[in-house]
Amino acid sequence: MAYWIKFSYDRKEYIVDLDRVSGFAYEPNSRITFWLPDSAYPIVINPQAHPELHKAVLTYIQHVTEIAFEAYWVKIDYENKQFLINLKKIGAFSCEPNGRITFWLPEGTLAIVIHPNSDPEGYNKILNYIRLSTGISLP
Repeated sequence: MAYWIKFSYDRKEYIVDLDRVSGFAYEPNSRITFWLPDSAYPIVINPQAHPELHKAVLTYIQHVTEIAFEAYWVKIDYENKQFLINLKKIGAFSCEPNGRITFWLPEGTLAIVIHPNSDPEGYNKILNYIRLSTGISLP
C-alpha cells in the first residue's frame, strides 16, 4: 500500500511515496532527513520551516512503527542521530571479523556501521533479519 504525500521543498513541488523511502534520520533538534526514492537527494525538514511536512513524516513514522516495525524496521543511534531504517530496502551487508556490520542506504551515499557493543538491540535485530530473509547467518 502506498503512502503518498505532496509537499513544496526548495522551490519545487514533490509527490513522494514514503513507503519507498529506505530510512529516516531524526536529530535532537527535531530535524528529519530522508532521501528521495531512487535518488541521493536529501529532504531535510524541521518543524519551524516545514510544519505540515514535518507532521506528515512523523505521522508516517508512527504508522510504520505501529504496523510493521517488528518485522523489518530498525532504530539505530548513529552519528548523533536516530535512524529509522527499512531493512527490506537494504541490498548488501558487510561483516568484519570483529563483528562490525556495515550497510548502505540505497538512496544515499551514507554507510551505516553498527557494532554489537554500540547498539546491541539494533545489531541483533539486523543479524536476525539477515538470517530470516537470506537464510545466511553472520557471526
